[in-house]
Amino acid sequence: MNEVEAVRRFVDAIHSTQIPHMLVGSLSSNYYAIPRSTRDADFVVQGTGDFIQRLAEHLGEGFNVAPQMSFETITGTYRYVIRMAGSPFKFELFLLSDDDHDQTRFKRRRNAKYEGCEVFVPSPEDVVITKLRWSSRGKRTKDTDDVRNLIAVQGDRIDWDYVYPWCEKHGTTKLLDEIRASIPPI
Repeated sequence: MNEVEAVRRFVDAIHSTQIPHMLVGSLSSNYYAIPRSTRDADFVVQGTGDFIQRLAEHLGEGFNVAPQMSFETITGTYRYVIRMAGSPFKFELFLLSDDDHDQTRFKRRRNAKYEGCEVFVPSPEDVVITKLRWSSRGKRTKDTDDVRNLIAVQGDRIDWDYVYPWCEKHGTTKLLDEIRASIPPI
C-alpha cells in the first residue's frame, strides 16, 4: 500500500468511527498550494473515550498504533502516532486543544476532496496562522516555505483581516510580513 492509499484507508476509518477530524500539517498546505513530499499525515481529532482503540480496530493489519499518547512540543498538544507497517510513513493524531485558535480553526474547517476522499481541512487563513506559529516555535523552515507557497498561490483570496489579529496575538506578524514581502508581485 502506498501513502495515498494509506491516507484513503485512514480517512475511511476516521469516518467509519465518526471521529471529528481535520487534515492539517503539510497535507493541508499541499491542498491549497504547491505540493511537497512528506513522510506523515497530520490530523487534529476531537477524540473521546476509546476512540483510538476503535480507530485501530477499524484500520486493522498494516497499521501499528502507539499505545500511549505523547506530548508534542512544536504544537503544544498531545498526540497519538500510527505507523504504516513496512514504511516510514506515519499518521499523527493531535488532540484538539483548548487553545483559542485551535478551537476556532476547528469550527471553521471545511469539507474538501483530497486524493479522492472527503476530508475536513482548515481554511487557508488558518493554515497560514498555524504554520507561522509552528515555525516560530520550532524554527522550521519547511513551515515558512509552506506559508510562502500558500500565499503565492492563494494571493488576494486570503482574508488578511482575519489573519493579522491572530498573528499579533501569537507574535508572528513580523515573520508574516517578511514572507509576504519576499513574494514577487504577479
